Amino acid sequence: MALNESIEIGSVTVAPGERASINLPIADLYTGTSLSMPVKVVNGRKPGPVLFVAAAIHGDELNGVEIVRRLLRQKSLSSLRGTLLAVPIVNVHGFLDRSRYLPDRRDLNRSFPGSAKGSIAARTANTFVKEIVSKADYGLDLHTGAVNRANLPQVRANLDDEKTLELARVFGAPVIIGSSNRDGSLREYAAESGFPMLVYEAGEALRYDEVSIRAGLRGVLRVMRHIGMLPRRKPSKAVAPVVAEATAWVRAPESGIVSHKVGLGETVVEGQGLAIVSDPLGEAQEKVAAPFDGIVIGRSTLPLAHEGEALFHIAAFKSLSRAESKVEQFTAKINE
Repeated sequence: MALNESIEIGSVTVAPGERASINLPIADLYTGTSLSMPVKVVNGRKPGPVLFVAAAIHGDELNGVEIVRRLLRQKSLSSLRGTLLAVPIVNVHGFLDRSRYLPDRRDLNRSFPGSAKGSIAARTANTFVKEIVSKADYGLDLHTGAVNRANLPQVRANLDDEKTLELARVFGAPVIIGSSNRDGSLREYAAESGFPMLVYEAGEALRYDEVSIRAGLRGVLRVMRHIGMLPRRKPSKAVAPVVAEATAWVRAPESGIVSHKVGLGETVVEGQGLAIVSDPLGEAQEKVAAPFDGIVIGRSTLPLAHEGEALFHIAAFKSLSRAESKVEQFTAKINE
């Protein structure tokens, strides 16, 4: 029986059948305190793909941290083929500050592939690419919505790539959104490097959401089984996702206090009231209406808004009734 190969991360070599916790040095704090990016390597005895699962590229997005923690506790990893590179916290500086950004206010997910002599964001990106991404065949990047903004579990990917689309369907989030690669994003770098990568978006920054965590963990395990890293189970009854044809943000028509009328996952029709924006005295009120038939896949959680602020993210589908059914099935199954 052929054995897997050893893999080197940082200065640590992990042999087949071994696990290792590795700390990759990153920029120190200005107090002189050393910081490092934590990595768990699980190197299976048998050969197979190399997959990285990364979270907290935005330091305040915490659901992925818990997904990685639960992933590493799975007993099935004892039968792993290939190599799992689990990175629960990529943006350590942002994580410590409970911030999306690096200390220089740069967005790490607009800084790839980075450079060894650039900004703190560029250096962090360079370390992650050099030590983790460059050694992977597949990637899963775990995200949440921003502060005071929650997302329905969804996968975002370049759907023009057949392998990526296949993985997106396997992951099993209720909604798939095709989106172009943003300049400097990890997904853009993965596409240019020629390997499939998914972005999982679910929940809200600085909050744990059990449904988002549970759905994310199941999705990661489904992908690992599909690419041959874990033993296949009997055919599961996972809900087949639906692909959005278009999405749009609905914005506050004026500044004021927001009374939300619909929640995540709800079906809306064109012209339906999504919220009411009013002044503090309640004398002036304005309806926020749905621009088309669709499903709410993201929304603000704050009852305050300035004019033009994004309130609801609506996705349109070829068959709205089918999409509505899939979201309902997903909700029922994830709460079993």
